[in-house]
Amino acid sequence: MSGDLYRLAMTVLHPGYEGTSTPDWLRRALGEGLGGVVLFARNAIDAQLVRHFRAENPDTIVAIDEEGGAVTRLEVTNGSSFPGNRALGVVDDVTLTERVGRQIGRMLADLDITLDYAPSADVNSDPANPVIGVRSFGATPDLVTRHTVAYVNGVQGAGVAACAKHFPGHGDTVTDSHLALPTVHASREVFYERDLPPFRAAIDAGVRSIMSGHLLIPALDPSMPATLSRTILTELLRGELGFDGMLVTDAIEMQAVADMFGPGEIAVRALDAGVDAICVGLSTEDSLHEIRDAIVAAVREGTLQEERLAEAAARVRALAGWYAARTELRDKARGDVDEGVGLEAARAALTTSGTPALDRGPLVVEVNTRFSKAVDPATPTGVTAALASLLPNTARVQMEPQGELPPFDERPVVLVVHDAARHAWVRETVARALALRPDAIVVDTGIPAPPDGATHGFTHVATHGISRVSALAAAEWLLR
Repeated sequence: MSGDLYRLAMTVLHPGYEGTSTPDWLRRALGEGLGGVVLFARNAIDAQLVRHFRAENPDTIVAIDEEGGAVTRLEVTNGSSFPGNRALGVVDDVTLTERVGRQIGRMLADLDITLDYAPSADVNSDPANPVIGVRSFGATPDLVTRHTVAYVNGVQGAGVAACAKHFPGHGDTVTDSHLALPTVHASREVFYERDLPPFRAAIDAGVRSIMSGHLLIPALDPSMPATLSRTILTELLRGELGFDGMLVTDAIEMQAVADMFGPGEIAVRALDAGVDAICVGLSTEDSLHEIRDAIVAAVREGTLQEERLAEAAARVRALAGWYAARTELRDKARGDVDEGVGLEAARAALTTSGTPALDRGPLVVEVNTRFSKAVDPATPTGVTAALASLLPNTARVQMEPQGELPPFDERPVVLVVHDAARHAWVRETVARALALRPDAIVVDTGIPAPPDGATHGFTHVATHGISRVSALAAAEWLLR
């Protein structure tokens, strides 16, 4: 029985790792029944890498965060070929969203990746939200619900499992759960009407996986974040909403939960609450074994029921089985190339005012803001690169937060900002620049807002997302 217990504990663990090749300890763990592996840009992802995993354990769930837009692991170097959720919500064409989801699914099918930790089904009801923002389809439940279903249908129609996140809804927060525990102060009634509909609809659409968010929601459970709450995960998600697929945690090293308990205890408490898979963003052999041993010890001590662990492992295996049964869908999707859909969506999402006026290389001033920790630091904003590809002599200045504007000369000026709606200092910087150069062009790649004190009539472009195609669409418009 002991060996079976260790194998069950390994099945529910889904670690990430450092480096560009598969570590020996990870190979051994896969051979011992490790249920999944989470891939990041740092792993130099290709089909051969995934083949190495499957050689050790054909049923391993290979997972990745490939949302499109700001959160990409496969296209980090140049930026995503897809504009991201907010842009799709701005266009509000569910057929287009499903096409984008299908192409993301096709990209993962090419690599034999089982599970996409997407879409974000969060309703971004607070524009000051520091971690969701453009990752959400929008601020209203109806809009987010429509596009969550379309995205899930697109990805899963390509034979790859989708994962609606961050249950029960990370939209109404002003704290990044990577850094601290966010509290959602909404009433139970508001939560049910605003945050739950996209998840309910995703479940009805057959989404294979849901990711829990590290969120404290006192109206639902005043003592434990959702990831560790039986009330939220078992009573609400399983009981009321009827979800029977694989429930995975957000990464357990995020400070929202890591500040409360050690990794082993987080894993045990999450499993006891109803989770099936423990996502560990960065593991070593020692840390993996520590969590495994904590799960085994909890079962032996009676603090975690063996039946609950077995149920969790069975759901992990069921997802692997679902994927294995969809070879034909993936084969069909590989041949269904819709190459221009990302740029088509990015162009349709642009909102513009003023007159495009660029006819020579501008000075591009990147009024930088710090992106959330969900976004890989190597992901480029891309507007400068897109303009440089179309206009020789494009120059770039990167401002530090709260920094000083560079001196302006006779060249056209383009100010690239992100989430002006969230940052007063960004709006103030833009207003200062426009006072000096009323002809300056403002490109906002996030949640846009008019600059403080700006005169009307300046040229403003909102891409509603960070991606290679969003930047190209903006650059094309400016050169019309």
